[in-house]
Amino acid sequence: MILVFDLGGPLLAYSLLHSAGMSSVGALILSGIFPAVGILIGALVDRRLDIVGVVVLAGLVVGTIAGLVSNNARLYLVEGAVPSLVFALACLGSLRSTKPLIYRFAVELLGPDTPKGREVVGAWKYPVFRRAFLVITAAWGVAYLIEAAARLVVVETTSTGIALLFSKLVPYTLAFALSVWTLGYGEHEKKKADLLAAATQDVEAAAAQDPRPAATQDPEPAAAQGPGTPSADAERCGPGR
Repeated sequence: MILVFDLGGPLLAYSLLHSAGMSSVGALILSGIFPAVGILIGALVDRRLDIVGVVVLAGLVVGTIAGLVSNNARLYLVEGAVPSLVFALACLGSLRSTKPLIYRFAVELLGPDTPKGREVVGAWKYPVFRRAFLVITAAWGVAYLIEAAARLVVVETTSTGIALLFSKLVPYTLAFALSVWTLGYGEHEKKKADLLAAATQDVEAAAAQDPRPAATQDPEPAAAQGPGTPSADAERCGPGR
């Protein structure tokens, strides 16, 4: 789906149409049909249109209108920065909410009713787990904010073909790199949490063996104390001795 509708299809369509003499704006608009069809097919298969698909479609519509009104190919290509910018702002804005956006995506991706999904939901009560998802969400937000700015620079300073290639390849490359980092960072934080949980269990197990504080435990009977202790000496030095 990604290869046909998001990468190969738009690039091939633009190249063929532009080579056939169509204007850059017209070729770009028609090449945008491929990702729109891909989103609609995905919505039909899943029987729902997710928020990412909505944002991408909105960007395509905005870019098409801007391209037709201005007849400027560069302005049309700016539409690619719209989903990245919206996603970046959503990630950064969610840091002030009860649960960051990447955590919500993780639960949705795993399925809240699956064993792994329930494990993630249950781990939310641990501060180290919450902090890890705050860091991950902030990293994704900043990265896509930079990616959106880079799109604008490339569109402004390069040819239409290079800008189109950049807009199709870079988002997936960035998503792959961020996913690899997220998995590595998440595994590192999980190991730290497991060590902390194991240490906590050891302390609780030791406390369960003798729950009384040391200060409240009964002293050893004086009769059992051997010679040389203060109690034994007191008995030898008592009246009549």
